[in-house]
Amino acid sequence: MKIISQVTITPHEVTVNGKLLPSTESGAMLLREIYKQHLASYPKFFKMDTLCRLGYVASELLLQHETPRRRDCDDRAVILFNTSGSLANDVDYQRTIQDADNCFPSPAVFVYTLPNIVTGEIAIANKYYGETAFYLLPNCDQEVMRNTVECTFAADATLTSAICGWLECRSADDFEAHLMLVEKGKPLP
Repeated sequence: MKIISQVTITPHEVTVNGKLLPSTESGAMLLREIYKQHLASYPKFFKMDTLCRLGYVASELLLQHETPRRRDCDDRAVILFNTSGSLANDVDYQRTIQDADNCFPSPAVFVYTLPNIVTGEIAIANKYYGETAFYLLPNCDQEVMRNTVECTFAADATLTSAICGWLECRSADDFEAHLMLVEKGKPLP
């Protein structure tokens, strides 16, 4: 695989291909600031949970450096990994249903109680029709992630590239993303 671009997001900073993006916010407000300052308008952003916002912002920052920008294709995969799945949002949803006398289940919150929703959001926003997958791992294991992406390329000869990497969200203010845009090719060392 050949790495085309990389993005890292923590609650306190965002780097794109090793360059720090200036910001004045942290946590959930950092994602909003980066969205407003650096990304095109996408109305669904404000309806998303934090995991989806994190994935959307990271993937869009990756794709800004792609020339020409690829959309509406079936040869790009979205393959993400984390440890907690959608646990942060699951906890929020549980709060809406735990008190039988004050039960107010929210369909808007329930939608995001699956971690693979973020891969779908990225694919829908870009009209990608290739493989989408979200895997849970005990820890951020680079070798397992690389092997999984390489196996995905090997299993589907039509795939030429993938957005892949680690996307963890423990709460609205505690998250990390390490995403790459990779092209199929020689295996990484």
